[in-house]
Amino acid sequence: MSGFRGRVLGALIGLLLCVPVVPAAAAPPDEEAGGRGAAAATALMTRYREDTGLFDTGSWWTSANALTALIGNMRVTGLRDHEYAIARTYDLNKDAQGGNFTNEYLDDTGWWGLAWIAAYDLTGDGRYLDTARADAEHMAAHWTSECGGGVLWNQHKTYKNAITNELYLWLNSALHNRIPGDSTHLQRARDEWAWFNASGMINSDGLVNDGLTEGCANNGDTTWTYNQGVLLGGLAELHRATGEQELLDRAGSLAEASTGSDHLNPDGILREPVEADDCFGDGASFKGAYVRGLGALNEALADRPHTDYLARQADAAYANDRDELDDYGPHWNGPWVAPGEGHGCQHSALDLLNAAPQG
Repeated sequence: MSGFRGRVLGALIGLLLCVPVVPAAAAPPDEEAGGRGAAAATALMTRYREDTGLFDTGSWWTSANALTALIGNMRVTGLRDHEYAIARTYDLNKDAQGGNFTNEYLDDTGWWGLAWIAAYDLTGDGRYLDTARADAEHMAAHWTSECGGGVLWNQHKTYKNAITNELYLWLNSALHNRIPGDSTHLQRARDEWAWFNASGMINSDGLVNDGLTEGCANNGDTTWTYNQGVLLGGLAELHRATGEQELLDRAGSLAEASTGSDHLNPDGILREPVEADDCFGDGASFKGAYVRGLGALNEALADRPHTDYLARQADAAYANDRDELDDYGPHWNGPWVAPGEGHGCQHSALDLLNAAPQG
C-alpha cells in the first residue's frame, strides 16, 4: 500500500500548489487486493489531475471514459479507494464548456452522460442522474430530419455518424431503466434503434462503419472498434428496458461479427484498424469502449458466450502489454510500447480487465 499512499500524498501536494500532479516513481501496485484490475486502476489514478478533475492530457471525452472505467472497477471489485475522484471531477467541471458536461460535439456529451449513469449506479447520488438527463436532452435537441432522423455529430455540422447515435441509444435506454414512469427516454431509444438499424451504417459483414455520406449512404469509412462495442451495450440496455428478445438476438449476431473478424482480431487479439504506437490520441480509447459494450452484452446473455474471448484479450494484454507498474501500452498482443502521455491505453486496459473474469 505504500505506493498508493505515495500517490495520494503527491496528489495532495499537487492540489496545494495548483499544478498538475506528476507521478513519482512508485512501487508496483498491490495485485493481491482486487486482482489485475485494481492494480490497473491504481496506475490509472497516477494520471488523474487533482487541479482539473481530468486525466493527464486533459482530454475531455477520453476523461469521461477513464472515469467510467474507474467506476466500473469499483463496481466489480468492491474497492472504493478512488471514489473521491467522481465528485471531484463533477464539482470541477460541471460548469465547464456548455455546462452539465455538454458541448458542441454530441458524442462528447453522450460519453459524459454514460459516465454519470455509472456514477449514479455506484453512489445513488441523484445529481449525477440529473446531469445524465440534461446530457440526453442536449443530444435530443440535435436530432434532425436529414437522412430520416438521427443525432448530429456536431451541432454546427451536418455529419451523422455511428458513435453519436449509439451513445444516444445507450444513454436513453439507461435513463428509462432508472427513472420510474419514464416514457420519453424509452421512445427516444426505440426511435434511435429503428433509425440506426435502417440507416445502412451496418455493412454486409455485420460491422459498423463510421457514418453516412451527404447522400445518406454508408460512407465505407473505418470500422473502428468502438463503433462495434457501444452498439452492443446500447442494445443490451434497450433489451433490459423492453424485454424484447430480438434485440439480444441482433446484438448477438453483431457481437459474433466483431469478435470473429480477422481484420479486427489478428491472431485472435483485438487491434484497432489503425492502431498508433502511442497513447496520446483519441484512438487509444476505442478498444476500451468496445470491450465495455461487449462486456455489458455478455452480462445480459444467460450463457455468457463472450467470456472466453474477453479472458483471452485480458491474458494477452497482461502478458504482453504491461510494465512492472501495471501501466499498459497500445498493443494488447505486443510489442510493448511505453504509453507516455495519454490515458487512453490505460483506461482501455482497465475496461478490459473489468469485463473479463475477475482474478
